[in-house]
Amino acid sequence: MTKTFAATAGLFLLGTSLAFAQTTGDMKDMKEWQVAKTAKVALPQAISTAEMQGEEKGGRAIDADFEKADSKDPVHYAVKVVYPSGKLVEYGINADTGAVYKTENQPIERYFTFLTTKNFNEAKTTLKDALAIAEQKAGGGKAYEAEVSKDSKAVQYEIKVAGADKEQTVKVGPDGKVVD
Repeated sequence: MTKTFAATAGLFLLGTSLAFAQTTGDMKDMKEWQVAKTAKVALPQAISTAEMQGEEKGGRAIDADFEKADSKDPVHYAVKVVYPSGKLVEYGINADTGAVYKTENQPIERYFTFLTTKNFNEAKTTLKDALAIAEQKAGGGKAYEAEVSKDSKAVQYEIKVAGADKEQTVKVGPDGKVVD
């Protein structure tokens, strides 16, 4: 009986390992937007998780990139948050669990980032609202990357949306209107 159980357990583990390897191999051949559609955690949730991190309150996400799994990192969102003090931190948010798995200060990159939390407070549209607007404009799909830039004085959002058979980029202004 013990031999039968051990053999059954061994076959189960072998089958699970092969299925995982096949899934990982399949994802390797897929484009980023195709993998993003399978993520269990949505971009707005990853942004919320990142913005709640850190000792300093009031941080705002200025960039969120979806990344496929590699040998050292799981499928994740890399979310950069700027704080009122000017500190810039990148959080790695696991796209399957929603947990923070990595935190990295970005002191040098901060000098090249001209966005402040004040810029966000002046915008009528939040990043999360811009994500919803972009998804609607793209005819559905799942937002998987977002970049915030400053257009003259106001912020502007550039959102990538994974659709059924393609990706689309949608720009949303601080007033919530789609920018052509």
